Amino acid sequence: MVRTCLLLLAAVSIVCLAPPSAADPPARVEFKNSGRVLGADLPFSEAVRLGDTLYLSGQVGIAPGTLKLVPGGVRAEAQQALENIRAILEANGRTTADLVKCTVMLADMGDWPAFNEVYRAFLKKPLPARSAFGTNGLALGARVEIECLASAGP
Repeated sequence: MVRTCLLLLAAVSIVCLAPPSAADPPARVEFKNSGRVLGADLPFSEAVRLGDTLYLSGQVGIAPGTLKLVPGGVRAEAQQALENIRAILEANGRTTADLVKCTVMLADMGDWPAFNEVYRAFLKKPLPARSAFGTNGLALGARVEIECLASAGP
């Protein structure tokens, strides 16, 4: 019994005193611009990948390749913003099922119910975590902007 305890203590000591293994190299930052939604001349990337996370820039309801909002108000803009998010995800080998968090900015919180109808119809359960807030002055006069994070892991 004493011998077993001494052997166990020696094994634990060796493990605890062993030099730490080399740390994993830092994750590489990848700046992604597929050109499917946004033009290359804008001062930001469509998405940035860091490790197993894909950070998507906020999307408004512009027709891909333009800076023109789709007509039809908050419902049409929300639908197009979500379509733009899906296009960026797909350009990076991901789907809307990989979304883990979305932040929604509304020019008018009175549009909350209309936005939610479009959001629920577009995304399937389980839904990503979400925050929403009212704001004053979205880009291009948009009624809604959606920014998301997605898993980019294996």
